[in-house]
Order: sequence, then structure tokens, then C-alpha cells
Amino acid sequence: MKATLNRIKGGDLELTEKVVAINRVVKTTKGGREFSFSALVVVGNGNGVVGHGLGKAKEVQEAITKGIDDAKKNLIKVPVMNGTIPHEQFAKEGAAKVLVKPAAHGTGVIAGGSMRAVLEAAGITDILCKSLGSANPHNVVKATFVALGMLREHIQVAKDRNITLKKVLNG
Repeated sequence: MKATLNRIKGGDLELTEKVVAINRVVKTTKGGREFSFSALVVVGNGNGVVGHGLGKAKEVQEAITKGIDDAKKNLIKVPVMNGTIPHEQFAKEGAAKVLVKPAAHGTGVIAGGSMRAVLEAAGITDILCKSLGSANPHNVVKATFVALGMLREHIQVAKDRNITLKKVLNG
């Protein structure tokens, strides 16, 4: 199932930035080597809004700044309920596969590096995650975004199915 992400505008949100990965790229030319950097950045407000972006430049700080600007253009809204997610979700992006599960209060964020940055930026405090397949940070972050984008709140499920909220929660 392909996710339709709930994109939002991040004009006046108070966002925190986290650098997930910095990659140094070397291009060999006739005059010598040319170095450039790419930075994968995640931004979030800690209250269900999160975005990711990629910046490329000749200097690290400039690449990070470009990544932050790109991330602010790709914000999504994640349903966070009592510090966790409403239901289990599996998603794929490239060769990366991720599984996210809700957890009881006090569990913490059980996730790998790339996924952890996304989940903490979104404000999720209790979750169980497993990254399967590729460990490439770019694809893991994208797969995490697909999984978070496919999450739906209980109220939305009840409206879509034309049943009561009680029926959704009791199975």
C-alpha cells in the first residue's frame, strides 16, 4: 500500500534540527580533487510534525543549512497518542524495510540511529522499531516516513468505516 503523506506547511512552527548523516563526496578532476558534502537532516517540533531533507554543498555547514531548508518543505503530521503511535505499521523504501510498533508508557524509543532521529523529532517517546534490509540512512529515513505517513488515528478509521469509535477500539 502506497502512503499518502499528510503534508503541512511549516511557516511558523518552532522546529528542532538533527543531522542524521554527512557524506563526503570526492570528484577527481584534471586539476586535482574536488570535495563536496551532502547532509541528511531531520526537523521536527516534538509534537507530531516531522520532515526530512537533503542538502549538498562545498562546505558542511552550508550543506546542513540547505538540508534544513529542504526538510521544512517536506513536513508531515504524525498521529501521536500518549507518546506512542496508534497501531503497528510496516513500510518499504528501496531496499530498506522498517517495522514500527506502539509501546507501553515508559518503554522509550527502541530504534536504530536513523529511525531514532526521525521518531524523536516527531515527539514519539515510547515505540518499538526494527530496521530490516538495508542500513542506508537515506532509505531508512524515507521508509520511516512512509510508515509514519500511513498511520491513522482511531477516529479517522471509525469515520472511514462508518462504525462507532467503540467498535474500532474493541475489535
